[in-house]
Amino acid sequence: MLHAKSGSSGSAGTLNQNTGEANAEAGVSSAKSVESIVTSEQQQHQQQHEEEREEKGSITTSISRPRWWENKSLEEKPVDGAYGWAVVASGCFMLMFSMGCVNSYGAYQTYYHLNQFPDEPVSTLSWIGTLQFGVMNIFGIPAGIMCERLDTRLVTFVGGFIMGISLVIASFCDDAVWKLMLTQGIVFSLGAALVFIPATSIPSQWFTERRALAVGVVVAGSGIGGLWLTPATNGMIDSLGTGWALRITGIIVFAVNSAASLFMRNRLSIKSREKIVDFTVFRDIRFDFIFIGAICGTTGYFTPLFNLPTYAAQVVGKSESFSNNLLTIINAASTVGRIGTGQLAPLLGTINTLGLCTLIAALSILVFWLPFETTGTVLTCSIIYGLFCGGLISLLPVVMANLWGVQRISTIIGLLYLANFVGTMVGAPSSGAILDNIGHGKDFKNTITFSGVFMLCSFFFFVLLRFATSRKLFEKV
Repeated sequence: MLHAKSGSSGSAGTLNQNTGEANAEAGVSSAKSVESIVTSEQQQHQQQHEEEREEKGSITTSISRPRWWENKSLEEKPVDGAYGWAVVASGCFMLMFSMGCVNSYGAYQTYYHLNQFPDEPVSTLSWIGTLQFGVMNIFGIPAGIMCERLDTRLVTFVGGFIMGISLVIASFCDDAVWKLMLTQGIVFSLGAALVFIPATSIPSQWFTERRALAVGVVVAGSGIGGLWLTPATNGMIDSLGTGWALRITGIIVFAVNSAASLFMRNRLSIKSREKIVDFTVFRDIRFDFIFIGAICGTTGYFTPLFNLPTYAAQVVGKSESFSNNLLTIINAASTVGRIGTGQLAPLLGTINTLGLCTLIAALSILVFWLPFETTGTVLTCSIIYGLFCGGLISLLPVVMANLWGVQRISTIIGLLYLANFVGTMVGAPSSGAILDNIGHGKDFKNTITFSGVFMLCSFFFFVLLRFATSRKLFEKV
């Protein structure tokens, strides 16, 4: 009995063991099947999620991709790199034929005054050059906005086209001063603004260490343009007349600017904002000092450019060719000076260099031009003024970039050139009116004093800017 019970118990134990193993295997297989189902569902869910994400990504890409006329950035390009210098070269050529034409207007004014419109007062003729620079500056605000929202290559191409066609049209309108004011003055300046604003603001996006040098090279283009455009214009006027001189210049302006515009591109992407123009920058006292200093500086800036050739002919008694060469000398010195100030700014500080250039330019007018009526002093004033007057144009964009960054530099510079508009519209016509009404067209002393005093006032406000930025006397700012 005992043996039988033992056997039955052993059989039952074996049966229970086998049953447990079977149940265990079933549980394992069941768990594996559940795990495989869960894994399969996870894979399907993950695949579906990836497909949805790719679909959303493609939609986002298609929406955010800029259209052909919109601003495109090149943030993958390095700063201080090779493409930055391509932008600098592009800007240099653009200013060569925009500001270069403005700087060489003295050749036209001298011919208009002595030959074509001898009965017109100098103040009236000076309005053509005044409008060229003045309207270009007032249009700087919309030009800066366009640079932020549109492809800058398109903006600069349109600007070159407007400049070229305006000079061609002016060539058929040189029988009346008001027609030249409209074409050679206003319409030309609208195109020049679309070139000048991007050419002086965008290079700052491409450089950090050599920013002042880069902008100096760009702005030197205006001096280079005036350097060769002035004698070229004189030669064309003498040989072909003012009509063909304007036509040939217009064709060259359009051709060169069209090629240069291919490289003028923003490096940074600029996000849209509610305010088209942000005037809150005027709450910063530093901008206020820059704004007032720019008004004073541009008020006195163009008097030597427009009046030194006439002064040399009427007061010193030099020939017409010598008088025209003075403008060439100023532009040559300005070319060297604008590049030189770009090299000097990292050593002394950008604001320090700006103040120094403004002071020396003012002293060249008051010390060498005002008291003397000799050939040597006229040449000395032309060289010194040319070397340092360009700092007012080349260093201000760098100061703006250093103080407020490069992200919104186009519109901030556009606001700054509103100050240049005020100074230009006050300066050249006022100096011409002083010459006509007080000096009776022959005595230049009051006109010279007017220019020099306003340049000194500009220096005063730049000194205030310097100490509003840093009160340490010997700090490089």
